[in-house]
Amino acid sequence: MAESRHSLFRQFAASDWNGFLKGVEKEGLRVDRNGFIAQTPHPDALGSALTHPSITTDYSEALLELITPVCSSTAEMLESLRNTHRFVQQNLGDEVFWPASMPCELNGDASIPIAEYGSSNTGRLKHVYRQGLAVRYGRMMQSIAGAHYNLSLPDSFWSIWQSALGDQQSMKDFKSEQYFWLIRNFRRRSWLLMLLFGASPALDASFVDGVRHDLGRFDERSWFGQYATSLRMSDLGYHNNAQSSLNICFNKLSTYTQTLDRAIHTNWPPYEALGTKRDGQFIQINTSVLQIENEYYSAVRPKRTAQSGEKPIHALQSRGVEYIEVRCLDLDPFSAVGVSEAQVDFLDLFLLDCLLSDSPRIDDAECGMLDDNYKDVVAKGRNRELTLCQGGERTPVGDAATAILDRLEPLAELLDGWNGGDVYRKALAAQQGVLSGDRQVCSARVIDAMQSAGLGHRDWTMEMALAHQNALRKEGMDAGVEAAYVEATRDSLAEQKRIEDSDTQEFGDFLEQYLRS
Repeated sequence: MAESRHSLFRQFAASDWNGFLKGVEKEGLRVDRNGFIAQTPHPDALGSALTHPSITTDYSEALLELITPVCSSTAEMLESLRNTHRFVQQNLGDEVFWPASMPCELNGDASIPIAEYGSSNTGRLKHVYRQGLAVRYGRMMQSIAGAHYNLSLPDSFWSIWQSALGDQQSMKDFKSEQYFWLIRNFRRRSWLLMLLFGASPALDASFVDGVRHDLGRFDERSWFGQYATSLRMSDLGYHNNAQSSLNICFNKLSTYTQTLDRAIHTNWPPYEALGTKRDGQFIQINTSVLQIENEYYSAVRPKRTAQSGEKPIHALQSRGVEYIEVRCLDLDPFSAVGVSEAQVDFLDLFLLDCLLSDSPRIDDAECGMLDDNYKDVVAKGRNRELTLCQGGERTPVGDAATAILDRLEPLAELLDGWNGGDVYRKALAAQQGVLSGDRQVCSARVIDAMQSAGLGHRDWTMEMALAHQNALRKEGMDAGVEAAYVEATRDSLAEQKRIEDSDTQEFGDFLEQYLRS
């Protein structure tokens, strides 16, 4: 089946191929000059976090999230992201933008301010949801940052692909089925992304103050995992014990949405014991396993742009999958914008092959095995002795990674032939160089750079933050582009005020209505 899908794809003409549609959401903490999490409110110069199209906040008031529009090329996407970084850096005053996934110095939960979105019901809902995360898991793990990569294929591709497969479904159902086909293979291979791009092998001691762990001492202020690739994706980072009962293995849209919907409507006793209010103030949206769909932590998500007031799960159910969101990427601290061109081009190649390869349904046994492979690479991917379970046998991680990269070569050659360049061969060669030992995986580069500089996690990352800030401020911005950002800032503040002025409903009634929908 793998050959037949690849073979069908090879029958495309160069004119049939219109490339990928892509975007990125990149998070990062605002930090003071001492390397401590910023205690200041979201800067007015960056507009409204509720309504600005490209600059918002994630969990914390200090955790910026920069969003690109949907772009048709890597260059366009990275230029958009860089422009937003330039604008942000010009408006941070004395603060800096933290370039690592694991946070700066913290002083417990109280030092991490929860994001505020104004007095409107929508703004309050976003804030209460974050309060819920705080009472459920604590604020520390919500201070971690990452990059989410969004990818889709254009309608022109899907029309030809459906015809090539002889599929008779509606286009909505066909696209959803194919995206889940891709997602299943992503689940099988996502460990490779953690090996190549995991970039959080160390952390500031304040993050694990009072927490039991098995990390090694880097220096008096830093801990590290000897073979770790991504502490962000380890048990020290994003985790949720309540969610372990969900068993979402991404086989098809209907079971995915049904499982999530059930979790949103199933009470979880420890959350029930907390209640939804404390001292008359809402502290969580509900007492279910999940408050909303976004609380479900996963390395990949099927997505559909929701309309105003529409829940993401309802958007998926009514209009099907529109794109996929890769959520397991650490920030690349060596990049001023957190991601690199070669990384993005490799992701495109990797994800397309996930679509074109055979992808049987994942049963419970395979689901558990895939989770184990992923966790092993996150915790000890740089250990050359590590083996992964594949097809019932143990395979050295290096051999398993090389096998995937080797299978990508014909696809890279095909795409480059159609595009008339060498973009994908270069992106693939960069990762082959990492596996061959000519270059290092990102997590090893981080540890080596810290050791070479003689600096711990906080001080080394601060040096990188200042270098990126100086470079971006020196670059400046095109006057027209900067004017557009200033206008977007002004418009977003006006839009937030308009929403607040038009609200007439009590928040309790608004929340009750939201939960019923």
